[in-house]
Amino acid sequence: MKIINSSATLQEFVAYQHQHQLRVGFIPTMGALHEGHLELIRQSIQSGNQVHICSIFVNPKQFNDAKDLEKYPRPIEADIQKLESVGCSVLFLPDYEQIYPENWQRFPFQFANLDTTMEGLHRTGHFEGVAQVVYRLLQICTPDQIFMGQKDFQQVAIVRSLMKQAHLEQKIELVRVPTVRELDGLAMSSRNIRLSAEGRKRAVFISKTLFWLQANYKNLTPNEAQNQSKTQLQAQGLDEIDYLEIIDAFSLQPVEKWEDALSVVVCVVVRIDGVRLLDNVILY
Repeated sequence: MKIINSSATLQEFVAYQHQHQLRVGFIPTMGALHEGHLELIRQSIQSGNQVHICSIFVNPKQFNDAKDLEKYPRPIEADIQKLESVGCSVLFLPDYEQIYPENWQRFPFQFANLDTTMEGLHRTGHFEGVAQVVYRLLQICTPDQIFMGQKDFQQVAIVRSLMKQAHLEQKIELVRVPTVRELDGLAMSSRNIRLSAEGRKRAVFISKTLFWLQANYKNLTPNEAQNQSKTQLQAQGLDEIDYLEIIDAFSLQPVEKWEDALSVVVCVVVRIDGVRLLDNVILY
């Protein structure tokens, strides 16, 4: 596996691959890699790409809490070993200046309320930071496909929108990969290692509640489904609920009647031990 730190070097590398008719898959990450990230690389391999590039860059612009940025784990040696184990071709490991050079200019994205709900309400400026760094990485990497996990459902919607606005959607395919879970159902996350033993036990009830809702929503109205799901979480001592929203999968706006949306997702964030745990399931 190559490790590339320079944006210019990565651009030259990818240009060479494309000159030789090789397809490139790209996986943007902030490191602290787990099986969910590695599955994205496996999906790139299964999709027929010959070159698989993973970036690790902890983007300061998407953290509205300086303490959260400071606490974000950075186990780079372990990450390198994991990437090598699944056949990653290139690790792009840039510093801040490679992503945001002096002449960098932000793209004036407009997200039509995709960024004002759920995470947007709780993390001011987060999606602006996400959009700018993903756009910059796509400019540098110019892949054929970009792979992102369903766990960050709202983030995937933001990236799909920015690709459309920047006229990238005809050049690059966005592939959303289903959430990878622990054996007990907890969505894999780099934040899980910050949970206490007791917190880890309670965290499983997030996915249990979502799966219950997935199995039973047809017998409830969206409002009933939302209220009963919150009650189940609270019954397990999970009362720090940032949100539990039942939304249209395309507009990300709340659904009042099941028939009003072609596809519906339930998204939730619960705080345990001060750690924000995010999850979702697609109802239909």
